Amino acid sequence: MSGALKEVRNRIKSVQSTQQITKAMKMVSAAKLRRAQDAITQMRPYAQKLQEMLSNIIGSTEGNLSLHLAAERPIEKVLLIVITSDRGLCGGYNSNLLKLAHHTVAEKYSDQLKKGNVYFLPIGKKGFEHFQKNGYKLIDNYWNIFTGLSFEKVQTAAKYAMDAFSNKEYDAVDIIYSEFKNAATQKFIAEPFLPVKKTVSEGGTKSDFIFEPGQDVLIAELMPKILNTQLFKSVLDANASEHGARMTAMDKASDNANELLKTLKISYNRARQAAITTELTEIVSGAAALQG
Repeated sequence: MSGALKEVRNRIKSVQSTQQITKAMKMVSAAKLRRAQDAITQMRPYAQKLQEMLSNIIGSTEGNLSLHLAAERPIEKVLLIVITSDRGLCGGYNSNLLKLAHHTVAEKYSDQLKKGNVYFLPIGKKGFEHFQKNGYKLIDNYWNIFTGLSFEKVQTAAKYAMDAFSNKEYDAVDIIYSEFKNAATQKFIAEPFLPVKKTVSEGGTKSDFIFEPGQDVLIAELMPKILNTQLFKSVLDANASEHGARMTAMDKASDNANELLKTLKISYNRARQAAITTELTEIVSGAAALQG
């Protein structure tokens, strides 16, 4: 019986140690989430307005204007920018993103995959390790962007995608990431990055823009900057989503540890009570035998 008691005591100590770790990780993630949430909250309206303005301007351009980043052509080669996290312990966050990446390929680019024309540009260590282990074609220069996250680092990845698309190395570029809603909710999104989609204003009429300097000069300067901002917004969304998912996962783990501790303590008390009862029975039996 003493061996069983010792085993339960060891399990209780182990669960208590794990609970301390999960509580500490929850507090760390909560602090990081606050900063990440502030960053994406401030960036999102700006990025959305820029994207809307870019689509409207491209939609209003004349057909003879050369727009390399908005050129639609038959899709032969595809690049998927998949934004995951560097670390785990964040519930189903990374697995859901990877499932969406595979679902997107199966739904939209199955023919290209059969020909070996689907490439992945992972941002985040977990995505990089997954695609590398499974033998997919990788662009592996940008997976460590979250180490010292900055606009300049994201810009290098965006520039690679834009240059490769302009040089017809890829005919379509999609982004797969998690849009931050709140600490407990993330929306997993697959959206086109290139070519830039044209938007016509309501009623089918083109917006009347006055361009200064010339239209081609302005769009050539403006388009890459707006696309850099769009990718940076997606990375900030993913960063906030990761910390929110980890905070929620650690909170649930702490609650589960509490429930497990209750069960273990009940088992321990029952075993101890049984041991005491057995010892008392043996003492009484021994005393009765001596008297007899």
